[in-house]
Amino acid sequence: MPTSSAASASATDAAKPASASGGVQSLERAFDLLERMADAGGEVGLSELSASSGLPLPTIHRLMRTLVACGYVRQQSNRRYALGPRLIRLGESASRLLGTWARPYLARLVEETGETANMALLDGDEIVYVAQVPSKHSMRMFTEVGRRVLPHSTGVGKALLAHAPADEVRALLARTGMPAATEKTITTADGFLAALDVVRASGYAVDDNEQEVGVRCLAVPVPNSPTPAAISISGPAGRVTETATERIVPILQEVARELSEALANTAAAAAPQQA
Repeated sequence: MPTSSAASASATDAAKPASASGGVQSLERAFDLLERMADAGGEVGLSELSASSGLPLPTIHRLMRTLVACGYVRQQSNRRYALGPRLIRLGESASRLLGTWARPYLARLVEETGETANMALLDGDEIVYVAQVPSKHSMRMFTEVGRRVLPHSTGVGKALLAHAPADEVRALLARTGMPAATEKTITTADGFLAALDVVRASGYAVDDNEQEVGVRCLAVPVPNSPTPAAISISGPAGRVTETATERIVPILQEVARELSEALANTAAAAAPQQA
């Protein structure tokens, strides 16, 4: 019986189900395409995916058709493809789990610094807090888990954007605006980019009364996190002084490295093993 080129390609894929890493090649390709879509802003055309991935158009079309059928991708009226709503539930669950994994490390931060410890992710153009362990002081900072804030007025926002290309940062700030939360909030793109220069040079970010009067936060990114993540401590400006900063930053950086290693080990343990 004659077969179409797509059917022939499917037969070829079936004959070669595993990739060099021991995984299923079609799954690896599908997740790669989803990540490329996310990197491109969530909406792309097939030709763009083909150019960036190196895969032939028939293969991409077949994978996208499957992702559309499953609800992970949707086709727009302009024939371009966008990330689908079913990914939202997966992302929310993954964020909660990431926060659960982080809690022991945040608890260590509280023990060693005395201040409230937080973990935050960059979700689209916003910062979302996914975990917190409160300070034991009677006067302490509290941020509700799940709260969303704009990056320009937060230490975690600076930590997360410090290594992003300047044009991407400017585009994000143009989309969100830069409203002033306090008199010390940075409200210009040039000012924010200058602050990011300082973060890159020093290795940590500071929110000095910029989100809330009387509060200082210190933040560092989590290296090699599967999604952009940062951890921070926050406390009254009278306790989180310059002298305290010199003591706290190395602790933050050490905990961030340990959390990064834990996340990497978790991913490695979950990866399929070759026979």
